[in-house]
Amino acid sequence: MELRNNTILITGGTSGIGLELAVRLLDFGNTVLITGRDQARLDQTKRQFPGLHTFQSDVSDPEAISLLFKQVTSRFPELNILINNAGIMRKLNLHDTSIDLENINREIEINLSGPVRMVQQFLPHLKTKQTAAIVNVTSGLAFIPFPLSPVYSATKSGLRAYTQALRVQLKNTRIKVFELVAPGTKTPLNDTFKGDVKDSQLMDLDKMVNVAIKGLQKDKLEIFPGMAGIIRVMSRIAPKFIFKMISRTADPMLAGTKV
Repeated sequence: MELRNNTILITGGTSGIGLELAVRLLDFGNTVLITGRDQARLDQTKRQFPGLHTFQSDVSDPEAISLLFKQVTSRFPELNILINNAGIMRKLNLHDTSIDLENINREIEINLSGPVRMVQQFLPHLKTKQTAAIVNVTSGLAFIPFPLSPVYSATKSGLRAYTQALRVQLKNTRIKVFELVAPGTKTPLNDTFKGDVKDSQLMDLDKMVNVAIKGLQKDKLEIFPGMAGIIRVMSRIAPKFIFKMISRTADPMLAGTKV
């Protein structure tokens, strides 16, 4: 895929993978638009990288997605690439009765419903372009769940399934559907898990995005940087073993749980 002279929209673009992708793609000569929920962080990002175009929007809100579509397509009608990157990852003890039914669903609204709604909203527009792409950012945890983050794991597994089905349904269009299967990466997303996951197990952000960029350029529809590829293999040849190893991280949290 040619990564120059495109108009690209990236959700969750004020930090981590989204911001690194935005800056790298901007350097390639693309017009890059990013979204975020926090206007102050968007303003800070704009000051740091004046070439980026910012839009305040929340992917968990269908009305916000509809408004975003109108704003983006009116100002940037050449939009031809959508990167669904926005996401949250929480450490959840499901024994905690203070987590209400709305709260427990938060990751589903952002990580799974968000990309599905974004695609549904922008798909008719993307179909009008000579070249177009959708990139969904999933996780190695789509293959082996992380018990400390059960809902996040479920959303990434669901997004992977949706992405595969979407690719089939769009096979007769000009839209390429990519999946970036992110490994544990040194981003703010993993700050909650300090002490649970060793820093040495996380991939450097710039290295991860380097692999992602090269994968897109080579039309690799499924991109597996670093440990993500190892997890995929292990999930096939020794799923019980790898899940048992990952599950040990939950033991300290569960030690104080009343049964």
